[in-house]
Amino acid sequence: MSTRGTNFLHQWISNNVPEATGVDVLSVAELAQKLFADAKAIGITGVEIEEETGSAYETILDAIVHHDAA
Repeated sequence: MSTRGTNFLHQWISNNVPEATGVDVLSVAELAQKLFADAKAIGITGVEIEEETGSAYETILDAIVHHDAA
């Protein structure tokens, strides 16, 4: 398990998921691609992110849905 990957994911979401983002497949997919590119740039692999949290796509989508509900 990678605490580093999980911490990166949660911090990245708080910094990069815009408050006004509506839920659509394309915007979530683009955010997931950006997440993995940003992680790779600092030496964190996709496996490291997803091994503890599951699908990064689903985690981003969940963050958007829960933010919109609030």
